Amino acid sequence: MKKIGILTSGGDCPGLNAAIRGVAKTAMLEYGMEVIGISSGYKGLITKEYIAIDENSLSGILTLGGTILGTSREKPFKKDKSFFKENDKPKTIFNHYKELGLDCLVCIGGNGTLKTAHLLSETGMNIIGLPKTIDNDVWGTDRSFGFDSAVSICTDAIDRLHTTGNSHKRIMVIEVMGHHAGWIALHAGIAGGGDIILIPEIEYDIKKIAKNIKDRYAKGKTYSIVVVAEGVSHPENKTAGRHIASLIEEHTGIETRETILGYIQRGGTPTPMDRVLATSFGGYAAELIAMEKYGQMVTMRDNQITSVPLSEIAGRLKLITNDNHLVKRARSLGVCFGDN
Repeated sequence: MKKIGILTSGGDCPGLNAAIRGVAKTAMLEYGMEVIGISSGYKGLITKEYIAIDENSLSGILTLGGTILGTSREKPFKKDKSFFKENDKPKTIFNHYKELGLDCLVCIGGNGTLKTAHLLSETGMNIIGLPKTIDNDVWGTDRSFGFDSAVSICTDAIDRLHTTGNSHKRIMVIEVMGHHAGWIALHAGIAGGGDIILIPEIEYDIKKIAKNIKDRYAKGKTYSIVVVAEGVSHPENKTAGRHIASLIEEHTGIETRETILGYIQRGGTPTPMDRVLATSFGGYAAELIAMEKYGQMVTMRDNQITSVPLSEIAGRLKLITNDNHLVKRARSLGVCFGDN
């Protein structure tokens, strides 16, 4: 009988509990494995904190946001001796993995988590990775769970800003998450009818943005919705949303207000799509363990659940390119990306 550990690491997001449930239930019911949950991400492997997982502990967690295992941003391969003065963190993790009698460790997280997962696999540990991130920027998978929930929340917020913008004849700027990749801004901007979408991958020109807004007003469109990814160019002393809002008001003379969604985007109940995706990822992870196909990350490609080697995705980001079909479609609808 195989014994596996599951951990969640990095930022929380909707669907983590569904993924834990998908891995654990499939592992126990389909393959007769023993399952434990590691507390607080990689930190729990350093301190050897864990819980036993059975069917009862998984009851009712499918719809819960957050993670029942807790999480942290512990990076064991980063040089930091404050936690263990004598022992190297990766070595401590390896030793605890062996002491717990684990046959495999399932690491659920985003880019940083999966990079660490790859490095741990190179030490000789059996690792399976699951991609979670609201940013949808994990290389090698078409979709990461958590993304659909975030887009849904952002779209709802944009929908609500339309009525305020229209009532007051204002420009409404909404800042959404996305440090390096603008997937949330792109999808929510299109779904919410954003007039201007600014993403990190496309450099903006404030003069072109101002001209676009003035042209809209000349056509009788007396308000505009501007969707801004947090990672677009802005000074350190301002948020991206506030910076863009102040520039727009300065260049157009039109009253402009910003809204910053922040952590609201990754809290709460996962959407049905994220529940299904996380469950499917989890079940496939258990299947890979049963086949002893380690060092893999579960992915979705062309609507099929499959896997890719962790070595292929570690340290890489999935970014939006100018020839992305959604960017092209949005441009054809008159959406401004700050460069047109």
